[in-house]
Amino acid sequence: MSGTIELSLQANDFQLFDLPQQFELDAGDLAKRWKALQAQTHPDNFVSATSAEQRLAMQWSVRVNEAYQRLRAPLQRAAYLCELRGVPINAESNTAMPHEFLVQQMTLREELDEAGGNAVALQQLADMAAAAKREWLAKVGQALDTDNDTQAASGAVRALMFIERVSKDINQQLDDAA
Repeated sequence: MSGTIELSLQANDFQLFDLPQQFELDAGDLAKRWKALQAQTHPDNFVSATSAEQRLAMQWSVRVNEAYQRLRAPLQRAAYLCELRGVPINAESNTAMPHEFLVQQMTLREELDEAGGNAVALQQLADMAAAAKREWLAKVGQALDTDNDTQAASGAVRALMFIERVSKDINQQLDDAA
């Protein structure tokens, strides 16, 4: 075998990447660690290994890529952290939302309906949605990294999921208006 994978199957994504289990991550450090893990687990490094070792290398390569995608995306990383801390998001069954978010969401949806394909109005909505996303991401970071309030973070993650959906709808209408 050309190399030994000394990674634990029990490790969570943060442990796998040897990163602190927190919301704020250095994207450059994450990418550097991903490349190092890919170099260690890439199936091409196991060409002369046994078929079992080759399968294991393939599994690790997939595992490393999945973990990287999850850690790289702030919303997915936040949801994962909530789950690791024992507060799964359960977006399908838990629709409780903070009041301020409901007002913000209704305003965005009403203005989207009123935009009627007007590219200028749609761009303003896209900017509002992006600002809302930044605001809620900051709340998630505060709740997870500073306040250690996973329940609050879970609610903020659910709010972000709604904002992602309205952003997608806005961007679709912007594409249609172009």
